[in-house]
Amino acid sequence: MGETAAALLSAAVVLCGFLGVVVESKYMVYNTSQEIDPGKLNVHLVPHTHDDVGWLKTIDQYYVGSNNSIQGACVQNVLDSLIPALLADKNRKFVYVEQAFFQRWWREQSEIVQNVVKELVRSGQLELINGGICMHDEASPHYIDMIDQTTLGHRFIKNEFGVTPRIGWQIDPFGHSAVQAYLLGAEVGFDSLFFGRIDYQDREKRKDEKTLEVVWRGSKSLGSTTQIFAGAFPKNYEPPSGFYFEVDSTSPIVQDDINLFDYNVQDRVNDFVAAALSQANITRTNHIMFTMGTDFQYQYAHTWFRAMDKLIHYVNKDGCVNALYSTPSIYTDAKYAANEAWPLKTEDYFPYADRVNAYWTGYFTSRPALKRYVRILSGYYMAARQLEFFIGRNNLGPSTDSLADALAIAQHHDAVTGTEKQHVADDYAKRLSIGYAEAEALVASSIASLVSSAETLASKKASTKFQQCPLVNISYCPASEIDLSDQRTLIVVVYNPLGWKREDIIRIPVTEENVTVRDVEGREIDSQLLPVSDAHLALRNNHMEAYLGTLSRDEPKYFLAFKASAPALGFSTYMISGTRGAKLKISSVYTYRTNRNKTFDVGANDLKLTFSAHSGKLIHYSNDKKSIDEPVDVSYSYYSGYNGTEKDPQASGAYVFRPNGTYAIGPNKNKISSVVFRGPLIEEVHQQISSWIYQTTRLYRDKEHVEVEFVVGPVPIQDGIGKEVVTQLKTSMKTNKAFYTDSNGRDFIKRIRDYRADWNLEVNEPVAGNYYPINLGIYMHDDKKEFSVLVDRAVGGSSISDGEVELMIHRRLLKDDGRGVAEALNETVCSQGKCTGLTIEGKLYFRIDPIGEGAKWRRTVGQEIYSPFLLAFSEQNGDKWPSSHTTTFSGIDPSYTLPENVAIITLQELDAGRALLRLAHLYEVDEDKDLSVLTSVELRKLFSTKKISKVTEVNLSANQERAEMEKKRLVWKVEDTSDHENKVIRGGPIDPERLVVELSPMEIRTFVIDFHPLHHDMFDA
Repeated sequence: MGETAAALLSAAVVLCGFLGVVVESKYMVYNTSQEIDPGKLNVHLVPHTHDDVGWLKTIDQYYVGSNNSIQGACVQNVLDSLIPALLADKNRKFVYVEQAFFQRWWREQSEIVQNVVKELVRSGQLELINGGICMHDEASPHYIDMIDQTTLGHRFIKNEFGVTPRIGWQIDPFGHSAVQAYLLGAEVGFDSLFFGRIDYQDREKRKDEKTLEVVWRGSKSLGSTTQIFAGAFPKNYEPPSGFYFEVDSTSPIVQDDINLFDYNVQDRVNDFVAAALSQANITRTNHIMFTMGTDFQYQYAHTWFRAMDKLIHYVNKDGCVNALYSTPSIYTDAKYAANEAWPLKTEDYFPYADRVNAYWTGYFTSRPALKRYVRILSGYYMAARQLEFFIGRNNLGPSTDSLADALAIAQHHDAVTGTEKQHVADDYAKRLSIGYAEAEALVASSIASLVSSAETLASKKASTKFQQCPLVNISYCPASEIDLSDQRTLIVVVYNPLGWKREDIIRIPVTEENVTVRDVEGREIDSQLLPVSDAHLALRNNHMEAYLGTLSRDEPKYFLAFKASAPALGFSTYMISGTRGAKLKISSVYTYRTNRNKTFDVGANDLKLTFSAHSGKLIHYSNDKKSIDEPVDVSYSYYSGYNGTEKDPQASGAYVFRPNGTYAIGPNKNKISSVVFRGPLIEEVHQQISSWIYQTTRLYRDKEHVEVEFVVGPVPIQDGIGKEVVTQLKTSMKTNKAFYTDSNGRDFIKRIRDYRADWNLEVNEPVAGNYYPINLGIYMHDDKKEFSVLVDRAVGGSSISDGEVELMIHRRLLKDDGRGVAEALNETVCSQGKCTGLTIEGKLYFRIDPIGEGAKWRRTVGQEIYSPFLLAFSEQNGDKWPSSHTTTFSGIDPSYTLPENVAIITLQELDAGRALLRLAHLYEVDEDKDLSVLTSVELRKLFSTKKISKVTEVNLSANQERAEMEKKRLVWKVEDTSDHENKVIRGGPIDPERLVVELSPMEIRTFVIDFHPLHHDMFDA
């Protein structure tokens, strides 16, 4: 606090001892017009409600106020009662956040009410802050999902009200990411970011040092160009104790009628001033914020505003402090006007603990099947929008809108986190399924249009019917499990949503072995048949019965694997036919049982893995080309979940990870038999690790990484012990406690075990306290090598011992952890009246590189995991498909490909003749010697079939021009630090003639592109 502010605070303390309040009993007009007083401590009262987009009740139940036996909450009441309360006094203010609710309510209002609300927004009485569909989580979502859901909300607000949200308001997520600060904060145009939850040890130190408010520089690549003013609240996002005014609250009201009992004006004023002075002692400048609201408040808004009217009136008559209705924008401007230099914060606020032994690191993994579903559909949504763009939106046909809404809601901090009640998780999944079904129809019709010949399109004949296989992860794909006799041909269209040509191995279940794969030129493609394991068949049958209510008569005998390639943002076509006497490529099968002295190798090229035939374990990894030779072990274990005691009630649950001992998982005497499949494309090692864990270790020809597929569950709980299942990948590397985890799939942040850069960590949970969220991957290195692991969904992970990576892959617990959900995390699947624990299937990928060479693999393969090939299937008799259909397509100039350090993360038609484009540089500064450089993209070649008329660069959420945002940006002073940043280079402005976009490391640039109408439809005859 500066000298002036400190002097004002001292004066306030002295004055308060001599001033009183005199009140007469008569009709009162409360003076609420107070503005900022530079000579006093200003208490900014910020009325707000925090409305979870699903948690204990579903989003619709919260909106309409049903199912109140669980929680009495009705958002409809909040918004209905808010508007007349604001109209009653022009000085009253309110901030609202969750667009999922606001947009529901908005659609129900008359034009008269909508015009009233627009005027309230225009005048600043009602401010829409944060502005996304939900208040997204910051650990489990991918950065693309965070951008998409924020964009949905921001564009609605701009279209309806003509305003752009200024404030980030992430008050309830359980820890805060660097990506939130620099991407979803500074890059969307926010002037400040406020939040409620940081580690209890960190909070106490910051209160002592008056560093709760900082300038947060989240990106080392973009530095001060994306820093933002950020504030953690002193306790949480609620009012000071004793100042809750919901109709059923227990706080004392302000009773100012002297003719009635319990008159308490002076007491209430004194309490208010005491709370203000207490907070002022831990805050810089003469401005503090009281967050006047909490979860689902203002259902009868008048009770809140009546109390605050009185408080403002009487506190200001008292004169000790200055109280006023305010918003975070007004507060931010006041802080900026103080011209203070603020402490610098870098990196993030993970992990979060709210007390001793209570690290909220379990939710990084909770509900792993839902997390995977969200991730799969996120990549699918990206590809579907591209296809929708290529054919043009049809307002009468299917679209991606329903999936966009479902995915946006799923990013909520009690959705993808897995911290909701089970019936709410089911509701999220249902919405995703409905959204997928519509997007699936859009994709099918888009591909049908793209493959149709010009003659077919012109004649408007029925287009080709395509099917997709969303359940191929459980070996179920009706489209590929067809009878290929009688000259039937299975057509496989392989769409590549990435901006560069790509090759990959496709695996689909088939029912027969006499099959041949050919390209459109009739050339036979290398293929391989791999037997479907009993574990995968059981997974298939259990889930088909549970979710589809049926069992297929003919189970697939094999996975057909073949090598496919597809151009950038385009597709290739492959034909699979039944051929008697076909040159069979059935995998050779070898079984290795326990043999004390034998080992066996898999891998035909440079990469080889060595397994012990005695234990069945992987023991060695070698890559001759890279001169890598390293002992590697992959194992499984579980932490028993702490159940809590009367004296120490903190249990492990949906939020909190509190282990109570660790136990290895494996067969008796730690011996595992191994079945090895060998063939020209793939080599696999199948192992039954235990009765409830099945593992496949897979190597692909021409790929220099290892894929580990696991089937885990049902996790046994007959012993009364909840279990948190982890896999450990161990090496001999000396990593000196250090490892690196990604921030929402973007930047990697260095972690050091049992250490925090911002305070001296008191270690009370040596495992849970070292867990971090992982969306893309984790890596570690010594002075010669780096070991990288990539994941297929959000998980929690760490390096608990040097040279070791640990990932939590499943959780099944028997106790609630006391954070409000009031339900144990015990997911089950029910069929025919019998319920068993949830079984999940997943993959991880690992590789060892010479030091400094692993980034290219992490970034490239990370993109391929997020955006896999999209497969569409059709049937035709005979082999006439190539002569009657378009068999290959690229949405960009066929001679062009994006630089390998750039990805298209959004290509979306906004309306006829306009598109939204986002380009992302994939590398951090100094991450790769060749690829961490300024790069460029040629827009004319990206849109070679269209004629660009205008390119407008906009902010990340596409609700204002970039230049306008930069012009308004507040530039905050930072306290002197010894760590002076290097000069940050950003991509330059676009030359309207050349239309070339430059991108610097970690930069994302967003554009609205207008096309000449005559060139919009690529299918115009």
